[in-house]
Amino acid sequence: MAIWKNIIRSVAPVLGTALGGPMAGTATKFIADKLLGKPDAHESDIEQAVMKASPEQLSKLKAMDTQFKLEMQKLNIDVYKLETQDRAGARQMYKLNVWPQILLSGVFVIGYFLVLFFLIENPDTLSKDRGIMGVFTTVLGVLTAAIPQILSFWFGSRLHHNQDTKKAV
Repeated sequence: MAIWKNIIRSVAPVLGTALGGPMAGTATKFIADKLLGKPDAHESDIEQAVMKASPEQLSKLKAMDTQFKLEMQKLNIDVYKLETQDRAGARQMYKLNVWPQILLSGVFVIGYFLVLFFLIENPDTLSKDRGIMGVFTTVLGVLTAAIPQILSFWFGSRLHHNQDTKKAV
């Protein structure tokens, strides 16, 4: 998850959870409308606002979380339950046939290390052509950002485990 989404998750947990699940579009539009006054604002605009937020704006974000939670309750929507169901669907698919997940995960991780190895082994070649270097570093960044998702699929997420434990108490 992006840093700005982690900030939202820590300040406004319901909105942060919604951003990571099937309600992401609704949560993004809500944040854009309430924080920026532009419901159709681009995600990068929200990111900039959150990353440069003052304590007062973060406090406003906390209040927005309560408002979002109340609006979802009025609609009888449990954001946490939706997120859990979303992940459960992936787990059910896994039970039917494990090989697509194994194959895609393996190809992704192997590709990641191939790009990393290529960057490490060819620094002089790549430094001569900034365009190619830009492409490889961008690909490496995208691949690096996705590795936690693969690990969470296979090993579960400590964050979600903790949320489930809190609900059970």
